Amino acid sequence: MTFLEATAAPASVPAVPARPVHFTGNPHAYWRLLIRGAVLLAITLGIYRFWLATDIRRFLWAHTDVNGESLEYTGTAVELLLGFLIAIALLVPIYAVFFLLTLSMGPIGQFISALSLPALAFLGQYAIYRARRYRLTRTVFRGVRFHQTGSAFRYAVCAIFWWMMIALTVGLAYPFAQASLERFKLRNTYYGNLAGRFEGSGFRLFLRGLPMWLLVVGPFLFTIAVAIATVDWTAVAELASRGGNDLPARIEGASPGFYVVIVVAITASVVSVAMAAILFPAFQAMTLRWWASGVRFGNLATHSRLRTGQIYGAYLRFLLYGLLLLIAAAVLAGIGYAVLLILIGATARPEIAEIATIIGGLISYVFVMLGFSTIYQGTVKLALWRHGIESLEIEGLDVLDHVEAGGAASSAVGEGLADALNVGGF
Repeated sequence: MTFLEATAAPASVPAVPARPVHFTGNPHAYWRLLIRGAVLLAITLGIYRFWLATDIRRFLWAHTDVNGESLEYTGTAVELLLGFLIAIALLVPIYAVFFLLTLSMGPIGQFISALSLPALAFLGQYAIYRARRYRLTRTVFRGVRFHQTGSAFRYAVCAIFWWMMIALTVGLAYPFAQASLERFKLRNTYYGNLAGRFEGSGFRLFLRGLPMWLLVVGPFLFTIAVAIATVDWTAVAELASRGGNDLPARIEGASPGFYVVIVVAITASVVSVAMAAILFPAFQAMTLRWWASGVRFGNLATHSRLRTGQIYGAYLRFLLYGLLLLIAAAVLAGIGYAVLLILIGATARPEIAEIATIIGGLISYVFVMLGFSTIYQGTVKLALWRHGIESLEIEGLDVLDHVEAGGAASSAVGEGLADALNVGGF
């Protein structure tokens, strides 16, 4: 080839492989779905939430494209409603027993009542596992459904144990808890006859999250160190046992560092809350990226390239839209209050004013709560799904060509129980 031929020939550009997974949903269509759902929720006093949840899942599943084929959600709103009603029928006697024991058995009843919280926490974890089973069996790809085996009771025992460890270690056990529970869930998860597994490392998540943990919990640790070093706790306890009106002055005289510790503790609380709020999107992105990179089905492996900035962008949009919602609510409330004053002046009946004020307050509360829920679904939840999907890289997709159907549809009672205990999800 001559020099002229070489310069005239088009430069070869390496082909960029297309991502096998992408999200095709239109955000505007999703917002219309959410806004319509919010209006119907207000009209039906919340009953429409089963239909809204079903519509949301169908939208997200149907617009999740894997190598040219989309997922399918086959669950129905009636299933969710019936599951919820059955769950309520199961929970009401439990609540009634705890209430009656508390009233009729004195100290023993109070002790039993104290056990109600861990019992409900255990039941909540049980419901989470059963709800996941329902959603998997209603998820179909290429005509083959996902399904889940394993004991929900055993999962709940493991989850409660790990949450106790998280509490005792002030959060340090969280990565190992997540890794253990995800391994339990994935090894009992199947796509047809293809078994799943989880290969994410809890230690790796621990190392990645440790700087965030130090920034959030560190101020409290500093407060404890200052308290130990500067306060004579023996003298403070002795003065507190004596009581008296001049107790603060006597404590200050006996241990001047006591009030320094109070100031440090207040400052540390403010810093910790601020750091937790600032770092939460980064923590969420890190955890989602870690989880998505650990999922395996046979030779199929996933890797996530989710960017933290995408999650921060979603939360910033949520805050911006939330601020606009509050401004709109304040303007509408002001107009409504002005109209109310005019009507009161015309009727001169204070009881009408009280009734109108209560009704207006309830309407405002419902408007704001539904508005924030809709905005959160349309910004944060949609972004987590869309960016989480589009950041995936999948290897070994050909293994899906040899999958055989397996598993059966699961009852919606677990989903209803999770909804009734307020531990439900997508």
